[in-house]
Amino acid sequence: MFKPDLIKRQYYLDYIKPFMNVNMVKIIVGVRRSGKSYILDMLGDELLKHGVELNHIIYRLFTSIDVQEGYSKKEMYNELKEQMQDDKKYYLLLDEVQEIDGWEQVVNTLFETCNVDIYVTGSNSKLTSEHISSYLSGRYILISTYTLSFKEYLHFKGIRNDNLDDAYKEYTLMGGFPIVATSRLSLQNAYQIVEDIFHSIIYKDVTNNHPIKDIEKFNRVVKYLIDNMGKTFSANSIAKYFKSQHREISVESIYNYISWLKDSFIIYECNRYDLQGKSILKTQEKYYLSDISLRYALFGYKKTMDASILENIIYLELRRRGYEVYMGKNGNKEIDFIAKRRDDEIQIQATIRLPEDSSREINNLSAINDFNHKYVVTTNRNDVQNINGIKVIHIVDFLLMENW
Repeated sequence: MFKPDLIKRQYYLDYIKPFMNVNMVKIIVGVRRSGKSYILDMLGDELLKHGVELNHIIYRLFTSIDVQEGYSKKEMYNELKEQMQDDKKYYLLLDEVQEIDGWEQVVNTLFETCNVDIYVTGSNSKLTSEHISSYLSGRYILISTYTLSFKEYLHFKGIRNDNLDDAYKEYTLMGGFPIVATSRLSLQNAYQIVEDIFHSIIYKDVTNNHPIKDIEKFNRVVKYLIDNMGKTFSANSIAKYFKSQHREISVESIYNYISWLKDSFIIYECNRYDLQGKSILKTQEKYYLSDISLRYALFGYKKTMDASILENIIYLELRRRGYEVYMGKNGNKEIDFIAKRRDDEIQIQATIRLPEDSSREINNLSAINDFNHKYVVTTNRNDVQNINGIKVIHIVDFLLMENW
């Protein structure tokens, strides 16, 4: 059942370990094929290493063929309950539970009435805090998973400390879906897999769960969002764009489409943060992809994408490390990223290379009157330097730093 020879995603294992045997449901969420089942396998192997008997670890995949249409929450409950034969603790590893209507009630009942430690995974809005809070309020922890970081990509590919810059270029093209990293695929074949993952997400987590009347318009909005990752826009501006193309799409529909794409973890929202007013602004937000390969798989590679791809990689790395990530607004100056994690804050500008007049990248950070760490992240090693306490750092070094 569990694979002891797995390439460990140690970050997630270390994150979850302190919550083992804590009386809370552990809910692991993220985009499809990002490795949630893989993490459950690691947990199962870890439990065995800690002396838990195999028959007290109950693993269930709810996308398997034996879960037929009409499989009910009552059947789910009875099936799991029947496997608990004594009063010892059982560990429930429940994979892709969103496939079962009412799974929350089942988990809640087992949590309240049985000696269990429960871990569940899922890929859409049925596992967001808003959806599950009515059943598990205050009794769960949400653990976000992402596709492979650059550091994990190196580990999966067996790449050591040589040729890291070449490995980064490969990573920017191939992306971080584990199935791609663990296979020897051409770029074309990798993109075919990523495109299939994308269409699977769209069908299973969006169009299959929401009342989309005009699929053609929906698909156009999705592709527009993906092709404009990292740019500021609003539902109104998208509606105006399509109107200029003689295609009427209501602002309400666009809001719905964006919300459903966020719920399926295809995109993440990055709001603006007013550094002077210390408040989050709800206009002109940006969106970033859950994996950069989605953009290449759908649109192919264009040199003009490089800047937004760099931003996307930085954004995801900040999210992986537990930061809340915003665009920064400081008067009339813009900061690419303000990242907050409890009392920690870092401020980042991203650039392919520093122009000869680097005033925007440096001065916008210098104008922030605080003592937080400030970085300009570049893809050009010749730019690396320290300017008045602002570190200009290469993207590879930034991604591999243990602490910023």
